[in-house]
Amino acid sequence: MNVALQPALSLMDAAYTEVRRRILDNIWPPGHRALEQEVALALGMSRTPVREALLRLQNEGLVEVIPRHGMRVLPVSPVDMREIYEILTALECTAVELLARRKPGEAELAPLIEATAAMDAALKLDDLDAWASADERFHAHLLDLAGNRQLQATVLNYWDRAHRARMFSLRLRPKPVSSTLEHIQMVERLRAGDSEGVARVTRAHRERASRELLAIFEHFKLAQM
Repeated sequence: MNVALQPALSLMDAAYTEVRRRILDNIWPPGHRALEQEVALALGMSRTPVREALLRLQNEGLVEVIPRHGMRVLPVSPVDMREIYEILTALECTAVELLARRKPGEAELAPLIEATAAMDAALKLDDLDAWASADERFHAHLLDLAGNRQLQATVLNYWDRAHRARMFSLRLRPKPVSSTLEHIQMVERLRAGDSEGVARVTRAHRERASRELLAIFEHFKLAQM
C-alpha cells in the first residue's frame, strides 16, 4: 500500500493513519522495532512525515521514538490494562448518562441495535473478528451520540491502547456471549431515559471485560501484550 497516493490526507496524516493501523491490528506487534528509514520505505514516502507521525503516536502512548534508532511499538502491561479499563469505565458511564438524559429516539438508537444484531450474528458464525468490529461500532456510536467531543476524544485515545490487547486475546477469552445481552440492556435503559440504570449496566459490562482480559495475563503468565 503506497499511502503517499492518498490525496485526501496530508503526508503526515497518511503516515500516522497507516502506522497506527499496523500497530492496532498487530501487524507490528508490541516490541516491534524499525528504523525511521525502514518505516518510510514500508509506507512509500519520505522520512519527514514519518518522523512527525511517530512523534504523534508517541504522544498517544503507542510507540517510543528512539533517537537515531527509529521506533519501538510499546507493549501493554496488566497494570496498564487495569488502569485503562478504570478510565474507560468511568468515562463511558458518563457518556451513557449524558445520552440517557436526552431520552434518545428510535432513529438515534438504530445504529446501536444494528451493531448488537451484527454481534449476535457473528457469534453464531463463530466469526470473532466480525464480532469485535460490531462491538467497537456499538461503543463508538454511544460516544458519538453522547455529544461531548472532549470526552469522546479522551476515550478514543485510551481505546486505541486497549484495542491491541483485546484483539491479541480475542481467541483466548471465553466466547463473548454476555456482551449481546448487556448491549440490549443498555439500549433498553437508554430508551427509557434511565441514566442511573444504563450507567450501572455499562459499568458491569466494562468491569467484566476487564476481569476477563486481566485473567488472560495471569493464566498465561504474560508480563505484557
